[in-house]
Amino acid sequence: MEHYDVIIVGSGLAGLTAALELTTNGKKVLILEKEKVIGGRTSSWDEDGMVVESGFHRHIGYYKALPQVLKKVGVNIDAIVQWEENIDVRIKGKKDAITFGVSPIFGPLDMIKGILGNNDILSWKDKLSLLRFFTSGFLQYLKNPDALDQFNIRDYATKHNVSENALHYAVIPLSAGIFFLPPERYSAKVFFGLFFPAIPRFYRMRVGAYLGGMTELLARPIAQFVEFQNGVIKTGTKVLSLVFENEAVIGVILEEGSKIYAKDIILATHLGGTKEILKKHFIDHPSLENLFKLPTMPAVTIQMEFTKPVLPYDRTTFGPLTSLASFAEQSRSTFTHVQGRLSIILTPPEAFLNMESKDILKHVQKEARELGLDLETNLIDYRIVSRSDDFYSLEPNLDHLRPNQKTEIKGLTLAGDYTRQPYYATMEGAVVSGLKAANLILKKN
Repeated sequence: MEHYDVIIVGSGLAGLTAALELTTNGKKVLILEKEKVIGGRTSSWDEDGMVVESGFHRHIGYYKALPQVLKKVGVNIDAIVQWEENIDVRIKGKKDAITFGVSPIFGPLDMIKGILGNNDILSWKDKLSLLRFFTSGFLQYLKNPDALDQFNIRDYATKHNVSENALHYAVIPLSAGIFFLPPERYSAKVFFGLFFPAIPRFYRMRVGAYLGGMTELLARPIAQFVEFQNGVIKTGTKVLSLVFENEAVIGVILEEGSKIYAKDIILATHLGGTKEILKKHFIDHPSLENLFKLPTMPAVTIQMEFTKPVLPYDRTTFGPLTSLASFAEQSRSTFTHVQGRLSIILTPPEAFLNMESKDILKHVQKEARELGLDLETNLIDYRIVSRSDDFYSLEPNLDHLRPNQKTEIKGLTLAGDYTRQPYYATMEGAVVSGLKAANLILKKN
């Protein structure tokens, strides 16, 4: 009979971080991953001859926990990231883009130019309305963040007299462009909470493109370190439910029917996967009521390869007022093995879940033309990466439903960016949740 100190279900950053912390402290750990590759939402793989990712990822300069975890396994973040000091916003109906600096220390001149310039798109009146909006939002987040969760971003912007121009070309890129929800469905608490950690660490603020696939750069180094410390990782192994006896979780039941036992179980899958595993025994458990009420939301990207680069540089770009929430040319950063590569997050994702791949392609090409981009002439290949319940919903009045890592069920701990920690649906949040989950187990043992 297989028995471990801890079984971790899921090999995303939350699960890998928890495993790293536990094996470092001498625990016998097993990670079970249902997919063939590790990494969860930060994974990369070969999809019928084309290398794809689980999404379109960027490293944010104010991240702290993730760089520390990588440093622990011998990875310097500056060696795997190509830093960007600017972002672009493409204007529907025009062929050019406006550029904003996002790094006050590493690119101060670009930041000043972005603020003082672009006056043909954002007037000084527009910019002043943004100043009031952000100042009020950050102060409210500091005083009473839960009050912000009662507003969506559009309503909060309207309340503070943000102009339509400022909403379209500044607020929407930072809402729909990052978490692919239109402003009418995006919680103001999440919006300001995403940027709030950057304030005390403003000197670190910048955006980074990863210099390779997510599994190779992030997941695999952590996994190798876990295995070096005698942790075990099994891929292609799906957990159906939990072994629940004498009011305690004591193991997992695999898809083929076998059982593996442990003193502690960490569920580190995405929210949809966690609900699926828990529902047999705990769907009516009062302590998990909020978890089952917390909705999931999908994510859809189209990843395209070309005979030459679509854009002159690899830079995070937003396409407000179109379905192209955010995208980037990646042939000089993440996917250097091809001549041209574009990864695009689509919004709203629900609109594309049941659409045929060829129809998604046509829709994206049509809307790209409105942004001055030709995604037809040099196209070689493309893939749609669609996940129906990858994220927890970031809509208003839901944040209070996020569960803690600690549960009232003996032997059961949760991890994942949907659990309660200050970074919301980000890689940093996943890492912090994994650390919290591991420390809960270490403290009681």
